[in-house]
Amino acid sequence: MAATATCGAGVPSLASTAGQSGTFSFQRKSKASGADGGGPRLLSIAGTRPSVRNGQLLVSTGLPALDQLLGGGLAVGTVLLIEEDKCNIYSPLLFKYFLAEGIVNGHTVLVASAREKPADILQQAGPVSSSRFGHYYDISKRIPPEMLGSSKWHGFFLTEHITSDLKGESCSLSRGYMKLLQFIQNIIYTEGFDGSNPQKKQKNILRIGIQNLGSPLWGDDICCTENCDNNHSLTKFLYVLRGLLRTSLSVCIITMPTHLIQNEAIITRVRNLSDTAVGLESFIGSERETNPLYKDYHGLIYIRKIPRLNNLTCDESDVKDLAFKLKRKLFSIERLHLPPDLSDTVSRSRKQDLAEAAKQQGPGCGMMAGGGKHLDF
Repeated sequence: MAATATCGAGVPSLASTAGQSGTFSFQRKSKASGADGGGPRLLSIAGTRPSVRNGQLLVSTGLPALDQLLGGGLAVGTVLLIEEDKCNIYSPLLFKYFLAEGIVNGHTVLVASAREKPADILQQAGPVSSSRFGHYYDISKRIPPEMLGSSKWHGFFLTEHITSDLKGESCSLSRGYMKLLQFIQNIIYTEGFDGSNPQKKQKNILRIGIQNLGSPLWGDDICCTENCDNNHSLTKFLYVLRGLLRTSLSVCIITMPTHLIQNEAIITRVRNLSDTAVGLESFIGSERETNPLYKDYHGLIYIRKIPRLNNLTCDESDVKDLAFKLKRKLFSIERLHLPPDLSDTVSRSRKQDLAEAAKQQGPGCGMMAGGGKHLDF
């Protein structure tokens, strides 16, 4: 999305200034060459920065620790998939951080949900501090009403866009996805995020958040039966959505209950149609909840896929064993540090016990067990 920087002002060049001594000197190009019209520049949009790897325009996910794991941030024009934890407690936090980051930076926000009203979602997770890129949010605080009132956002509540005569029909799922695609497409085209209708003011970013996509709340049956009939509707929706984002100044986050999907092939397709995939596993209700080894953490986080844009293959994160926890009302991601493995120490002590027991048995073959002498024939 971002144009690559070109050699402009301030780049030293070698020029011959041969004089009587026949020597050379360095001269600096005039700054006039880098004035207006001197060449393409990187887009300057609030809350964005260029990637150091490929110059792609990045935005923050609302969680600086997650930005670092994803290579510096979330690339504009991509889809981030959040695989929800079973209790659906921690994945909504990442969803709200992403949207709150857009409100704080003045981005246009689009919220789509079948469970909560968009206005209720945006009122949560208020900022408490800022880093060089991204903010930290307190889940116990709310976004100031004046900040939310001055922001520009759009809401899509499924029950308000599906008419009563369509409810209960077999095509209601496809109609729901179609309505959402039309809603997103209309915002992108009418407000100039695709570039065809240039934005009147300074260019801005459209942040799209879709909550619980594919769940029964959307009328989807991929979580109910293994051989469902609507899995093609979901994959087609993601395919078209990804195409819309690629050609616009937009970025999208989707939360999905993949742990309820019985067909692994559908999960693979959903991940392949997403540019970035992050999974959450909560310790609630599992053996790890009472295991003292995991007492300092609330769950595990998996970086399943990192985008490698303009390539046929995806990138994989080299960071493994990640855990998350709520620390002082803040969501934090850390390396999983467990106590040292004592198996080697236990085995050595066990061998010493066996040797002492062999000595107490007296001479004979027991001496061989203790390793003291060899048998003479």
